Amino acid sequence: MVFKLINATQIRAGMTILVDGVACIVKSNDLSKTGRHGHAKCRIEAVSIIDGKKKVFVTGGHDRFEIPMINKRKAQLLSITDDEASIMDLENYETIKLPISEELKELIKEGEQVEYWDIEGIKIIKRKI
Repeated sequence: MVFKLINATQIRAGMTILVDGVACIVKSNDLSKTGRHGHAKCRIEAVSIIDGKKKVFVTGGHDRFEIPMINKRKAQLLSITDDEASIMDLENYETIKLPISEELKELIKEGEQVEYWDIEGIKIIKRKI
């Protein structure tokens, strides 16, 4: 579910937009006006929230981008296996298995609380609470 649509010229650093179906945080948006009958161009640099890959692209200023709905929730860590963590949502008590990054694996232990994000149906563990 998309939150809203905005023009490329309205995008600011720190906003979250969908780029090729992936939620990304905008790092910069360089706006350039062209000649007398041309359209404004935007050079957007963004970093994916899920895998951290950098995306740089140029688009027309009148092009529209989707702002995704990000649902931030709290959960308790039940168990950690090789690459997965089993967590229980603290509001509806649903248990979910999610991939866990190496740096988070060292910081959290079973029984602790974590924050996970639901971004357009993709769930990831973001930090320890």
